[in-house]
Amino acid sequence: MHHFVSITWGTFRFLYMEKKKLVFATNNSHKLEEAQAILGDTIEILPLTSIGCTEDIPETADTCEGNALIKARWVKEKYGYDCFADDTGLMVKALDGGPGVMTARYAGDHCSPDDNIRKMLAELEGATDRDAYFVTEVALSLDGKEYIFEGKVDGSIATERHGNGGFGYDPIFVPKETGICFAEMTADQKNAISHRGRAMRKLADFLTSL
Repeated sequence: MHHFVSITWGTFRFLYMEKKKLVFATNNSHKLEEAQAILGDTIEILPLTSIGCTEDIPETADTCEGNALIKARWVKEKYGYDCFADDTGLMVKALDGGPGVMTARYAGDHCSPDDNIRKMLAELEGATDRDAYFVTEVALSLDGKEYIFEGKVDGSIATERHGNGGFGYDPIFVPKETGICFAEMTADQKNAISHRGRAMRKLADFLTSL
């Protein structure tokens, strides 16, 4: 007796076609790990080093979307690879919406994440309104077209550090959904609700719909 298995075209593509390769315009190993965890079944992510890009890509825009587009276009124009890039901003109500586009360089051009956290805790000392939100903009340059995907998470800034996981501001950012800092979560828990996770899943959904 012969047995036949019926599969959809989408399943056939997933099982038998080579995954699409995209460059992720970042040198941040933590971001690469997060992106691969979210997009692993969709695409193969290539780091900048794999295409010989070792220069610092300028981020001169006054919005996160603008900076993400600059990075994606840089790789496409100078190296010829389809690419996606992200930029993230932390907007704190008590800091008049800052640091915003300067989130990664809040404590100076060559600051560390620890420097940024120390500065923020100092500037918010005594503040009663600690509401904040994170937004990530992901820009995709693919086959001559550009796309933007946004992820956002509301929360607040803790009065002290908590947890040992994550990176960046994770030890002091408390998402409303959980009541604990990102740094206190597992990677999967964080990716499920984080700003970057939400933007990357929109990217993944788009890529799988092609």
